[in-house]
Amino acid sequence: MNITFRQLRLFLALADTGSVSAAAKRMHVTQPTASMQLKEVTQSVGLPLYEVVSKKIYLTEVGKDLAATARTMSQAWDNFEQQVDATKGLSRGKLHVSVVSTAKYFMPRLIGSFCKRYPEIDVALHILNRDGVVQRLRDNLDDLYIMSMPPADMDLGDEVLMPNPIVLIAPTKDPLAKRKAVPLSELAERRFILREKGSGTRMTGDQFFRKLKFRPDIRLELGSNEALKESVAGGLGLGLVSRHALHGLEKEHGVKVIDVAGFPLPSAWHIVHPASKKLAPLALAFKQHLIDAASGHFRV
Repeated sequence: MNITFRQLRLFLALADTGSVSAAAKRMHVTQPTASMQLKEVTQSVGLPLYEVVSKKIYLTEVGKDLAATARTMSQAWDNFEQQVDATKGLSRGKLHVSVVSTAKYFMPRLIGSFCKRYPEIDVALHILNRDGVVQRLRDNLDDLYIMSMPPADMDLGDEVLMPNPIVLIAPTKDPLAKRKAVPLSELAERRFILREKGSGTRMTGDQFFRKLKFRPDIRLELGSNEALKESVAGGLGLGLVSRHALHGLEKEHGVKVIDVAGFPLPSAWHIVHPASKKLAPLALAFKQHLIDAASGHFRV
C-alpha cells in the first residue's frame, strides 16, 4: 500500500467527524482535495472503507480498523513531537481529557491552573456521562480519563485521585434537614431522585442499597446533577449526589445534605488510561499536576 501519513490523518479526521467537508476543514484542505485523497486511500487499500447513507458517512469494518491504526500512529507521532519539545525545553501541544459530568465542578479550575503554568498547551476537555467516557476509553481517543467507577473488564493504568463522597440531599425546609443520624429504614416511605443507570453515583448508591436490602422508591431518574438538585429543591424527593456537585458542600440554594446512617458513601475519583498506553510528556505532566493538587494544593 502507498498511503501517506497526511492521508492517514485525513482519514482519521473523516472517522472522527463523519463528514468529508468537516475532515477537509480540520486538515486545512479544500473539499475536492479531501475527496480525491480519500479516494486514493480507498484504492490503495483495495476495499471499501466507508459508505454514505442519507448523506451520513459510516465506516466499514476495514475502515474502522484503518482508523484505529491511523489513531495509534498519530498518537505515537504526537508523543514523539512532545518528547522532542521537552528535550528542547519547550512545552507545547494538545492534551485530550475526558471526564464524567460530575467532575465538571472542579476540573476546569485544575485545567486553568495547569494552563497558567504551560500557556502554550491547548486542552480539549470532553464532559460526558460515564458511559460516554468509558466508550472513549475503549476507543483510546484521549490521553487521560477521570471517573469514579472505572470499568472492571479493562486492563487499566489506574490511580486514585481524591475522595468523591456520595451524599443524600433534601429540600432545605424538610424536617430531615434538622435531624441527626436518621436510620435508612425511616426513608422507606420517601420518594427518591437518582442519576441515570450507568452513572458512577448511581452505581455506588445501588451497591449500598442492595447490601442493606433497601429498595428506594424512585420517582425520577435524571442525567444531570443540576436537574436533580432542582427537583429535590422543588420537593419531588430525596436526591443522591456527589458532594462535589454541591457548590457550598453542605448546602446550597434550596437543598441541604441530610445526616443518614451509612452516609456519605465512600467513593473516589480515578485517573485512568489503557495500561498499554505510553503516556506522552504532556499527559504525564498533567497527571502529576492533578495528583499534586489533590494532595493538598487544591480544595474542592
